[in-house]
Amino acid sequence: MRRTFRPGDPNKRIRIGGAIIVVILMLFAGRLTQIQGVDAERYAEAAANLRLQTIDIPTLRGQITDAEGNPFALSAEVRTVFVDPEEVKEDERDQLVDELVTRFDLEQEEVEAKVDAAPSRYQVVANKVSPGDWQDMRDLGLSGVGAEVDYERVYPEETGAADLVGFTGSEGHGLEGLEGYLDSTLAGEAGKRQVEVGNDGTQIPMAGGLVREPEPGQDVRLTLDRDLQWFVQQALAERVEELDAEGGSAIVTNTDQEILAMADYPSYSQNDIAATGPEEWSNGAVAETFEPGSTNKVITVAAALEEELTTPETVYTVPYTLQYYDQTFRNSTNNGTQRLTVNGIMAQSSNVGTIKIADQVKAGVLHSYMKDFGLGQPTGLALPGEESGVLTEPDDWWGTQLPSVSIGHGLSVNAAQMASVYATIANDGVRVEPRLIAGTVDTDGEFTPSEEPEKTRVVSKETADKLALMLEAVTGDEGTAPQARIDGYRVAGKTGTANRINPETGGYDGGGYTATFAGFAPADNPELVVQVVLHNPKETYYGGEAAGPVFNDIMSFALKTMKVPPTDTEPPAIRLFEEEEDR
Repeated sequence: MRRTFRPGDPNKRIRIGGAIIVVILMLFAGRLTQIQGVDAERYAEAAANLRLQTIDIPTLRGQITDAEGNPFALSAEVRTVFVDPEEVKEDERDQLVDELVTRFDLEQEEVEAKVDAAPSRYQVVANKVSPGDWQDMRDLGLSGVGAEVDYERVYPEETGAADLVGFTGSEGHGLEGLEGYLDSTLAGEAGKRQVEVGNDGTQIPMAGGLVREPEPGQDVRLTLDRDLQWFVQQALAERVEELDAEGGSAIVTNTDQEILAMADYPSYSQNDIAATGPEEWSNGAVAETFEPGSTNKVITVAAALEEELTTPETVYTVPYTLQYYDQTFRNSTNNGTQRLTVNGIMAQSSNVGTIKIADQVKAGVLHSYMKDFGLGQPTGLALPGEESGVLTEPDDWWGTQLPSVSIGHGLSVNAAQMASVYATIANDGVRVEPRLIAGTVDTDGEFTPSEEPEKTRVVSKETADKLALMLEAVTGDEGTAPQARIDGYRVAGKTGTANRINPETGGYDGGGYTATFAGFAPADNPELVVQVVLHNPKETYYGGEAAGPVFNDIMSFALKTMKVPPTDTEPPAIRLFEEEEDR
């Protein structure tokens, strides 16, 4: 039997469909009511957060100053100028472009592209604009142009402290020297703010809100004297150039081992970093090591005096040469066989005489005194790139090591270490850990001094006084450095001339020489210590002739700068030769 289907009532279907549509619309309406009414605030906040981003607000980096607050590095407030293309009025567009191009020395096409950028809301057109220049621009009242506060690191020209102070990078963080080493102290803490991010990813600074105020960095006050630092750098540079040397370092300290000047050459301009490289950036006063030569003899003699193995008046037979195992040691000049006192051995810088004294001291004792004077270990300055030098353990000293080390060969030091040796003698035999950072200054101007440096007695005051007289004889008529004498002042010091290792061969052949001079003044009441190092001078390489004159220049200026009164005593007579009466 065949079934027949009859069509349903169309009105019924329409009613059912209409009911379903009404239900759906009611659901949409309810949801819309929930979003726009009940949960409107929560959804608006979520939508806003999608467009907001937290960014850093630049903060003021602390200064690096000398002891009197004169800056070696400071931060200047500048402006970053930007345009908001959507806010630029059409009838002001051409004038805005012309003003930006002219005032900030920009390229016309680049400025036009940024002013016309779409749909961007933020286009930087000029960096490091002075506040005054920005104010002049702002006073024009043109639409769509704004500025943000930023900071530029500034290094006053010709301070002579580039190798020591270092520099910052494009992001404002320290990269070299004290700028890098003290970055956490100087940098402060950036502020935070929210900015709206446009569809094209650009930030719209006007749309954000402050989250956290920026916290400025602290100033760092050094022990340096800016005028003295400048002079030392100039004097060193002139002497290096005059003698066609590879480079040099010079250090001035007081007897408390506060560094008053630390110069290195060749150097560079912190305002033109791109023209130089790591070799120029390095602070050779601590980073470059060398054999100290005869400046090291003072430690050998100090050990012998302190251990009561000899006296300043003890006489030694000193030939021109001395065979020690398979090596022949010589004095710098052939005066035949002499009968020299310890005073005379020091004054004439006799290698053979010093070796004879070292034979009495022995390796273990000599090594111990060298360590106590600060050799073979960090200086305590903790400067970037510092090298501690090489001082092997006495158990590893082979046949000729003792005589070699006693006259300053077979070990290496940096300039700061040898300056510390002579400062220890000048300080009555007490070694004070060298110090460069005097302290910090907070945003309220309150000074917090650095921790007191460690002090260690190395030799007695009696021994130090005897050494001072010997070193004063070095600058006398019979000594190796009359060039170091300064009118009106008694000067004590020691020359040094040492072979340099040839990096190509690993030996001394063709390596050249290192010329040094270290000393203090006034000799009877020491106030200042100067160490000069010249690496591979070509014209003359003996310490007295090469380094003595620049020591004289630097010490003379330092005595005047620090207002040290002239010496009012005459040096006592000391005997250099056996046959001499007291001179």
